[in-house]
Amino acid sequence: MSWKTAVCLFALTLCASNPAPAEPAAAGQDLINFVDARFDQNQRIAHQIWDYAELGYLEEKSSALLKQTLADEGFTIESGVAEIPTAFLASYGSGQPVIALLAEYDALPGITQTASPVREAIPGKAGGQACGHHLLGTASTSAAIAIKHWLEETGATGTIRLYGTPAEEGGSGKVYMVRAGLFADVDAVLAWHPDDANQVEAKSSLANRSAKFRFHGVSAHAAGAPEKARSALDAVEAFDFMVNLMREHVPQETRIHYVITSGGSTPNVVPDFAEVYYYVRHPSVETLAPIWERIEKAAQAAADGTGTTVDWEFIHGNYPMLPNNTLGELMQSKLEIVGGVSYDQDEQAFAEKLYPTLDSPEFSLGSEKIVLPMAHGINMGSTDVGDISWNVPTIELATATWVPGTAAHSWQAVAAGGTDIGIKGLQVAAKTLALTAQDLYQNPHILLAAKDELKQAQGEGFTYKPLLGDRAPPLDYRK
Repeated sequence: MSWKTAVCLFALTLCASNPAPAEPAAAGQDLINFVDARFDQNQRIAHQIWDYAELGYLEEKSSALLKQTLADEGFTIESGVAEIPTAFLASYGSGQPVIALLAEYDALPGITQTASPVREAIPGKAGGQACGHHLLGTASTSAAIAIKHWLEETGATGTIRLYGTPAEEGGSGKVYMVRAGLFADVDAVLAWHPDDANQVEAKSSLANRSAKFRFHGVSAHAAGAPEKARSALDAVEAFDFMVNLMREHVPQETRIHYVITSGGSTPNVVPDFAEVYYYVRHPSVETLAPIWERIEKAAQAAADGTGTTVDWEFIHGNYPMLPNNTLGELMQSKLEIVGGVSYDQDEQAFAEKLYPTLDSPEFSLGSEKIVLPMAHGINMGSTDVGDISWNVPTIELATATWVPGTAAHSWQAVAAGGTDIGIKGLQVAAKTLALTAQDLYQNPHILLAAKDELKQAQGEGFTYKPLLGDRAPPLDYRK
């Protein structure tokens, strides 16, 4: 039995003996009621973005839908920020504090699925919402609207701002927004992500850098004149072989993965062009840098050894998450008020049919109902929220939008995200975000403590330098 399973079973026992969450204050209950009343609208928006399934920097319809939703509620919209057509800011209110919510909406390429508990790909579709960003963007939008109404009704001072952040999946949209200074006046960032459990995640993550390595050779007939050719594909294969040998000689927390995106068209023509796309990750930016230098040297050596040339384009680079425990403890208290997710009869049947496909589930069915303790440690994934977290106090929440045991970037995540299982988890997130933001407006001392914590975590003399350097956003990286 894994520790997570043990925690879930223990928590389920507690829930059975004491199912009622703590009673929120009246204003908090009003926010919860407001989000509950938006269920149908949130469902419509999320399912529409799920159906669009637009890839990074190409999310024109998804971005437009969220912008229009916010504009209809009286938010001021600034489109095309940070030189990204599908990025936007939506603001309401004035003065400090400025509380920011993050909305993602990009899909993943190459994975499609209907809203079915059996594998059922959709022919001809470019991608799918395998990381639940349709839910992410919709919940943050709903929370922003709830806070807008609360600010309006109470006359409280402050600004609620929603950031429409494209291309989280390998495009680092948020990094360009940080680099453009768009978070300079923000006091706190409240983020969330779809998952298979309900938990505040005060976790670090892996720093990440990626590039497309492009090798150029000489084509010729593979049988008639091979001596005249210089194979770009040979260079890619030599490069990959050297990098794979490196795996024994890098720190064990390192993650290196790649995909050959172009390797030629036909066996009887020696390819004069080949491309391989690499991700390299490590918990530390400082440790990642020399590993990346070795990757670059291997690429050049592969080109030299095969008589080809090579160049590469950096696609994205992310800092690891720098979680803020001050904000985490506040958000955890709000999540415990909101509680988990309950499936109706049809949703339970869906979950029971999908559950056996999950191979090695960490959670038993029923754990979607509970709230786990705040998590610490390292998340072995990466996110461009990391760059924000090194500049502004930031915390992230996870809610059970998928059947327990579901992995991100899977067809099972796409499937559940297209049903009300996903919408119910979305509602938990929206309520928790709204309640947390409300407390920050009312208790400025929490923001001061969060900022002090960030300053200490940054360390003396810290200066933020984006791993992307000064390159422009790679708007065509998914084309």
